[in-house]
Amino acid sequence: MGSPETVAQKIAKNLPALGASHFDLKYGMGGLTQRALMTHIELYGTQVVPRVRELLAQTQDNRSH
Repeated sequence: MGSPETVAQKIAKNLPALGASHFDLKYGMGGLTQRALMTHIELYGTQVVPRVRELLAQTQDNRSH
């Protein structure tokens, strides 16, 4: 939970710690209106995922130097 940046930071930090190579969004969140859910999905796809990729690439670059 949090801003797209906060969520991206958490995912990027925890993926390597868990030894995971994939992540996904939990679509069913009780208590949200259809509009709010669609907004969350849009933010995930347009802001969170690209930022996670960016952060993971930076981590890879830092390890290779």
